[in-house]
Amino acid sequence: MKSTDTVKITEAISSAEISFFELHQGAFPIYEEFRKRLQAEFPDTQVRVQKTQITFTNPKVYACVSFLPLRKKAERPENFIVITFGMEFELKSPRIDVTVEPYPDRWTHHVLISNPEEIDDELMQWIEDSYAFSKQKHRIRRN
Repeated sequence: MKSTDTVKITEAISSAEISFFELHQGAFPIYEEFRKRLQAEFPDTQVRVQKTQITFTNPKVYACVSFLPLRKKAERPENFIVITFGMEFELKSPRIDVTVEPYPDRWTHHVLISNPEEIDDELMQWIEDSYAFSKQKHRIRRN
C-alpha cells in the first residue's frame, strides 16, 4: 500500500500506518486504541495515510491523527498523538489544546492524547459529532 492509498478501517492496520509511527513507536498503542474505537463505532470509515497525518473519512474528513507540536517541547509528554476533528461550533474544554475557525461555522479542534485511557467516551462523543457534521458539511450553505 502506498502512503496515499485509502483502505477500509475494517481491514487490519496497514504497513503505511505502522510506518507512520516509525519515529514515534511509543505513540503507536495510543493510535491502536483510537483506531479500534473508530472501527467499532464507524465501520464505514476509510483510512488514508499521508506524509504528516492519518486521515479518517466517511467520505468527508472527520478526524485526523498527527504529531502536531501543539505545546512547547518541554510541556509535551514523551509519547503522544494529536487528534484533530471539526464541528460547526467552538467546543470549550480544558482537554482541547487549540481551536481555529478556518471557515465561518467550521471549527477545527486539536487534542493532545498521551495514553490510551484518554480515548474515552467524552472524546469519542466529540468524534461522533464530527462524524455527523462531516456527513452534512456539503449541505450547509450560508445565506
